[in-house]
Amino acid sequence: MSPVNAVLRRELRSFFVTPMAYVFLVIFLVLAGILTFYTGDFYERGQADLQPFFVVHPWLYLILVPAVTMRMWAEEAKGGTLELLLSLPLTLWQAMLGKFLAAWLFIGLALALTFPIWLTVNYLGSPDNGVVFAGYLGSWLMAGSFVAIGACLSALTRSQVVAFVLTATVCVLLLLAGQPQVLDFFSGALPRRLINALAYLSMLRHFEAIARGVLDLRDLAYFVLSIVGWLIAGVLLLELKRVR
Repeated sequence: MSPVNAVLRRELRSFFVTPMAYVFLVIFLVLAGILTFYTGDFYERGQADLQPFFVVHPWLYLILVPAVTMRMWAEEAKGGTLELLLSLPLTLWQAMLGKFLAAWLFIGLALALTFPIWLTVNYLGSPDNGVVFAGYLGSWLMAGSFVAIGACLSALTRSQVVAFVLTATVCVLLLLAGQPQVLDFFSGALPRRLINALAYLSMLRHFEAIARGVLDLRDLAYFVLSIVGWLIAGVLLLELKRVR
């Protein structure tokens, strides 16, 4: 068994030995359903698509993903098991990747369990299932970016509460970065190039493009590079801790 696979299995097992995983899944599914069919005016729109469903995902992840990732490294540091983990025959990158993949797969399970909503839309009408698939892909990639941010910031502190707050703060800043109100606020103080760069950093902008069924390589690359970048930053933070 590879070191990454061993860490992944250990982390997945740790999710389900406590009620946390089941509470997360129930809350995610209930909120996704309520916000889609009621808050999202699913029936009033008169369209057989899942746009109201995907619109709420960033805001669900904003609360629920930090709750999953806050314990990732902070609990190891607080419980004194971080030193034991780092003494095992595996690299920091392997440990980080195993923990990240476990959390990302867990979020993927939560997404997969929303399939009744997709079945409902197909029963009520004839949606473009290619667009629906793109929406699920974009949602999972966005969740991966959230998880990578949480993994990095959990490595920064011993407190799970601090890790939660830091992750939620960074995620909301990345979601709002490309909003017109934010860009207008900085338009008079920053050069146009920096405004365009700020707009490109918007996670919401890239997700919404994919959710509309437009699989642009630039949007896919944004999420992949975001995941890799935050994981590398997390490994560097752990390396600093080990040196100290």
